[in-house]
Amino acid sequence: MRPKNSRIVKELKETIPFSVRFSEVDSMNIVWHGSYSLYFEDAREAFGKRYGLGYFDIFGNGYYAPLVELSFNYKRPIKYGMRPEITIVYRHTDSAKIVFDYEIRDTVSGDILATGHSVQVFMDMQYQLVWANPEFYEEWKQKWTE
Repeated sequence: MRPKNSRIVKELKETIPFSVRFSEVDSMNIVWHGSYSLYFEDAREAFGKRYGLGYFDIFGNGYYAPLVELSFNYKRPIKYGMRPEITIVYRHTDSAKIVFDYEIRDTVSGDILATGHSVQVFMDMQYQLVWANPEFYEEWKQKWTE
């Protein structure tokens, strides 16, 4: 039995396939480390479209959401011509942050190729850090809790 005021947050995730382009690999035919941030960005955009938390949703409510933390853990090389998929998972926090975890998998073998994590914070239109959850974000979080 859960406590009276506790909330259960639904698992929010999105998975999208992607192709490794020639411009994303180095001379060893392996994805260059800088390309991972682009894959994670594509995942955040897909998540935003699916769940109504895209950059224009945030901006339309009078805020920016810059990245303040971004990390990658490389497990296996991703090579030119592969067609992996990336899964992004929203991690609930009571803080005024948007936190995601990522996993890139090989669609052929199922192997995990990379994992990662990102944190975004809120800034108002004067580029000042916002310490409390914006009202629209609180409403968004309420929508996804039981």
